[in-house]
Amino acid sequence: MNKQLKVLFIGTYVPKECGIATFTFDLLNSVAGVHEDIRCEVIALNDPSETYDYPEEVVFQIERNKLEDYHRAADFINQSDADIVCLQHEFGLFWGNAGDHIFTLLSGINKPVITTLHTVIREPLPEYRASTEKLIQYSEKLVVMSQTAVDMLKEVYKVPDEKIEVIFHGLPDYPFNDCAKYKRILNVKGSPLILTFGLLSQNKGIESMLDALPEVVNKYPGLIYLILGATHPVVKKHSGEAYREYLKKRVSELGLEKNVVFHDKFVEKEELCNYILASDIYASPYLSREQIVSGALTYAIGMGKAIVSTPYWYAREMLADDRGILVDFGDKDGFKNSLLYLIENPDECNKMRKKAYDFGRKMTWKNIGKEYNTVFAKALKNYNTYPRIQNRFNFLPDHPPEVKLDYLKLLTDDVGIIQHSNLGVPARHHGYSTDDVGRGLVALTQLIDSQEKAEELWKLITTYMSFLEHAQTETGHFHNFMNYKREFLDKEGSEDTLGRAVYGLGHVVSCPYISKNIRTLAHTLISKSKPHMEKLNYPRAKAYIMCGLYEMLRAGVDADEFESTFVSRRDAVKSINALVDRDTFESIFTSHADSLVELYESNHKEDWNWFEPTITYSNAKLSESLILAYNYTKNRTYRKVGLATLDFLTEIQWKGDFFDIVGNQGWYSCNGEKPIFDQQPIEAGYLTQAYISAYETVRERKYLELARYSFEFFLGRNRLITPMYDSSTGSVCDGLNCDGMNCNQGAESVICYLMALNSLNRHSDKAYGTLFQQAASEEVMPKRKSLLSVNQAE
Repeated sequence: MNKQLKVLFIGTYVPKECGIATFTFDLLNSVAGVHEDIRCEVIALNDPSETYDYPEEVVFQIERNKLEDYHRAADFINQSDADIVCLQHEFGLFWGNAGDHIFTLLSGINKPVITTLHTVIREPLPEYRASTEKLIQYSEKLVVMSQTAVDMLKEVYKVPDEKIEVIFHGLPDYPFNDCAKYKRILNVKGSPLILTFGLLSQNKGIESMLDALPEVVNKYPGLIYLILGATHPVVKKHSGEAYREYLKKRVSELGLEKNVVFHDKFVEKEELCNYILASDIYASPYLSREQIVSGALTYAIGMGKAIVSTPYWYAREMLADDRGILVDFGDKDGFKNSLLYLIENPDECNKMRKKAYDFGRKMTWKNIGKEYNTVFAKALKNYNTYPRIQNRFNFLPDHPPEVKLDYLKLLTDDVGIIQHSNLGVPARHHGYSTDDVGRGLVALTQLIDSQEKAEELWKLITTYMSFLEHAQTETGHFHNFMNYKREFLDKEGSEDTLGRAVYGLGHVVSCPYISKNIRTLAHTLISKSKPHMEKLNYPRAKAYIMCGLYEMLRAGVDADEFESTFVSRRDAVKSINALVDRDTFESIFTSHADSLVELYESNHKEDWNWFEPTITYSNAKLSESLILAYNYTKNRTYRKVGLATLDFLTEIQWKGDFFDIVGNQGWYSCNGEKPIFDQQPIEAGYLTQAYISAYETVRERKYLELARYSFEFFLGRNRLITPMYDSSTGSVCDGLNCDGMNCNQGAESVICYLMALNSLNRHSDKAYGTLFQQAASEEVMPKRKSLLSVNQAE
């Protein structure tokens, strides 16, 4: 082997008491033992609140009921140096509908997946068929342990031959021995000793064996039937020891107390093998024909046991050619006659044992490891990540959607914007908020590029202005929440509420197509807020104020422009006096910019270029406000900090082909773990605006690319690969949660979408044109390095 191969196994793992855990452990060691240049690690699956002292090869753990853990596991795999993933699949291992949580992981990784199927269903229910078909789609190769499983995959699921590999269940390599030696080692009796082992559950069919024993025991009173194994933990959790107690009662009814022994223990592999080697006959009385593999039966074959079994699929194939005896399901006479035949015909019994043992030589773990490594090599040779990455978001449009205001209008009545909806239906009991109205004005004024457009949007803008005028308090602050009875619910809103109101009002003041009267009112409301603007403490409130004042200041709007509006109105003296001059606004603007820089200097450090110790909400607005401050003042410090923090937001959220927004479940602290959910559309909208502002300031192509990608978060370029924007209604869903999309569609979501779309549309010809296509063709998807460190100007 020229290059070290690293394999990452996914499954349950020892010391968990589970057949697949043991299988994963043995498979890992067999694969690692093939060559010294093969390294193996494990992602282990745990039940809720379950903890284990895992060996060092376990590098990541999934609590299988937590969807977020599957997302994190996908990230871990992508960032690891693993070459290939080997998944152990059984529907019950994974939470969700037919174990569909695993697809959260599989859909998010860019490594080839080899899936070992521990269950294949011939007549699946719809959810199991869908789950199997998705598993086939995500797997480069499917490993099954019998030809029966191959036939089912081809007939039922139409899997092509080249995707299927048959590798038997592995087994330890022991010499062919008589039983007496191991009976002495274990100090067990039984002449003969009959064994059934494995985690106890009703599908084991042990009652069939018990019913067959009385006549056999009458002839051979020294017979011992050993039932070895603890109750399956899932069965025990839901039903306790009911099945074991039922079996014990049946033993008593049949008078078999001296002949049947229950060993209620999960035995380690070495002890288990000793018990198998000590037994004369192995019984496998499963009740389900659909059993596609059995590790217990495999071990019995490989250790040369005489075997009596029901004809489940795996047994029928493995015990062909006289390697064992098959008995119909529940046929107690069949079991009785088969046991008597084996006991009374030792020569024939030994021939059967030798056939089974010889067949088992190809199934030793050493050989199984070699076969898996051959499959890994095939998969790696043929695997090409590029088509998969290319196709991941191939549903995205090649141009931005048309602006659609239908849903915003649906949420707007003659008072303002209803805050929330219930599955797209305005939820009136939540009432209105100044936060939404202020940002709604930003979204609307961005659209106005002509007198005709201003007239079209006049009613909406007038309604929103009326709401803000009514919401402003005597002191110049703003109420935030109003119920549907038109009653304000707070004395005054937060500092952010003030900032968002000024943010919207500043856009109104600077829009030349809006009537002078409305712009004058907006200017007056801003001016009245001056005392509160000067005393802000919270950084996001300052950022909103800066964005609003920037619009006013850059447009060259001053109090003198509006004084003539009031000349003939004697009752407007107070309004005239409220108008504040440009110097005052500039002072507030630069003061807030300086304070954000100071905040950055106090908190940033190596690997943490941010204003605070924690990334929370409305993050990109902080960066954008400083970029705008540079545009107005030409103070290079503002640009430096604005771009550095924006690049930092890119670094922690850009995944190479989509934005993974910082979730609001705990936020992201510099010494903590980044939360994945819930992801809010406001963050993607603000990122898009900030990237456009950065592009317009420094003309670096990367910011235009990032603006398109962050906007496409709404269209499906996100962790869940799920569109949040509904083009038929113009609505936007409220977030991405660990269990899917939040299908409520509130005002904030659609407003932030519209602001992002309007900003991107200023450069849509370049963002979706020849320049972008040329850039995109240089790589299938831009990597973090190309977007963060390549400063290529147009």
